[in-house]
Amino acid sequence: MNIALILAGGSGSRTEQSVPKQFISIYEKPIIIYTLEAFQNHPEIEGMIVTCIEGWHDVLKGYAAAAGITKLRWIVDGGDNGQSSARNALLALEDVCKPEDIVIIHDAVRPMISQEIITDCILKAKEYGSGLSAIRCQETIMRTEDGKAGHMGIDRNDIMRVQTPQAYQYGKVLWAHKEALKRGITNAVYTNTLMMELGEELHFSCGSNKNIKITTLEDIDIFKALYATKRDAWLK
Repeated sequence: MNIALILAGGSGSRTEQSVPKQFISIYEKPIIIYTLEAFQNHPEIEGMIVTCIEGWHDVLKGYAAAAGITKLRWIVDGGDNGQSSARNALLALEDVCKPEDIVIIHDAVRPMISQEIITDCILKAKEYGSGLSAIRCQETIMRTEDGKAGHMGIDRNDIMRVQTPQAYQYGKVLWAHKEALKRGITNAVYTNTLMMELGEELHFSCGSNKNIKITTLEDIDIFKALYATKRDAWLK
């Protein structure tokens, strides 16, 4: 079984809007619905669980029903951060998932997720135990201590930009979140950073520069442009 775990527990304060960023409407549709539709339309996804910001559960249910999202099976409270939100959802699945099942963790505010990315993420997790959507870095990377100046570069061949989705075998990712608590790891940015702190080797799956995370108002502008633009037929 493949379950999509959608993280939608953040308030999105950096967009400075009156509603959480995942519920901001773009082209008359909330951002989170674009994301849910991608997983709804994928044939290998059998269900979805969403960690939702408090007070917005019924709003999400209403939007999902109106959009014909039938695979949304569970909504749980988000936590204080991404780690606790993911843990809340994983614990809620204990009576549902088997250890070998695949959980695909994804940000609600990455609405440009493609079917190909989801497919490869699942494939790598089944083969290796993990699949992290990632891409090569195209920019020059410099090391800095204060964000104002730097004198040392980092070889681009040595780094990958990791995105979501991130897929894991359920038994492994549940163990990792429980083990992290035992070791006092409580503020991992993503599940992959938590895994790395536990000494786990992780495997990459395909990502995309279009798979943007909406964090600021500028990101909303980029999403609108990407969504409205269709690739010319002659481009391969």
